[in-house]
Amino acid sequence: MINETIELVITQHVELYIAHPLQLESGSFLAPVTVAFETYGELNSDGTNAVLICHALTASAHAAGYQAFDDKSAGWWDGLIGPGKAFDTEKYFVVCPNILGSCYGTTGPSSTNPKTGQPYRLSFPQITVRDIVNVQKKLLDVLGVRRLVTVCGSSLGGMQVLEWGILYSEFCETIIPVSTAARQPAWCIALNAVARSAIKNDPQWQNGNYVEQPSRGLALARMIGMISYRSPEEFERRFGQQRKEPSGNPFDVDNIFQAESYLRYQGQKLVSRFDANTYLCLSHAMDLHDVTRGRGSVTDVLSSVSLPALCLGVSSDVRYPVIHQHELVRSLGNAEYAEIESLHGHDAFLIEYEQLNRLIKEFLERKINRDFTLE
Repeated sequence: MINETIELVITQHVELYIAHPLQLESGSFLAPVTVAFETYGELNSDGTNAVLICHALTASAHAAGYQAFDDKSAGWWDGLIGPGKAFDTEKYFVVCPNILGSCYGTTGPSSTNPKTGQPYRLSFPQITVRDIVNVQKKLLDVLGVRRLVTVCGSSLGGMQVLEWGILYSEFCETIIPVSTAARQPAWCIALNAVARSAIKNDPQWQNGNYVEQPSRGLALARMIGMISYRSPEEFERRFGQQRKEPSGNPFDVDNIFQAESYLRYQGQKLVSRFDANTYLCLSHAMDLHDVTRGRGSVTDVLSSVSLPALCLGVSSDVRYPVIHQHELVRSLGNAEYAEIESLHGHDAFLIEYEQLNRLIKEFLERKINRDFTLE
């Protein structure tokens, strides 16, 4: 059934950096840059009621609502965006851009290189979270946004939130990083390295010059990721030692365990909607995330961010355990911590909407001391 609180939405596109190329943190240049984005709600006359939503590794700009009347799947954060929700579209103008380097309409490895007429593939320059944020700022300028009520995102999205607080603190009123860290932990670098190896070892990868997706490698990369996106407790409760065919022969190797069946299903789902070179590019960008690079210590860098910050952790997150969010709270100049109680692990930010709505709404009501008018 269509969610009647959100009208049908379309993904819009804008071309940026036409006259002046985007200079990346690596020193490379990129032009032009197409950005896909969606908006919900209405921007007020002075451009100060905007909220920026930053998505994670394999998500897109489609954060809320439906794109067709027969669409059975709402945007990935629909539970938080809409009238009366955490990001209330009767008050806020919510913007969700597809990030630089992705494959959902924003320029990335799968896009056509205007110099060659062929996809960039591995010739796409390596980007960083800071590059992603700079493109988002350019988009908001074009949209007429003059100030952000908040910036919110989880995982890779949370990395973007931290960089927003550092790079454009004067542009933001608050920040809400979820399930993230000041720098990519070695544990996550290791997980990403194995996932990338799975893709590169698929014979169909063809050194990035594949015609069809290297489906086995990309699916395996997703399976590796899914193990850390959920928690051991959830796997045990949900699957235990159950087989795909419960009444089948337990010694039949083809009668796989339900935990394995679940991972295979998730792997095939990603193959049907994502791009392998994009996975490599964005996972490298995550591994390069480090707020201290070229700036100083974690404390020196984050203590200079005086914005009110709500750092959200998940009790069962094994990818970015709550110790990382506690570090953020200790280092940021004006931060508080709240914990989402869940057995769903890292992916709780896509599931625990009741807790997220309550925590985010309460934080914004305390920290944003002004009325919102659309006149």
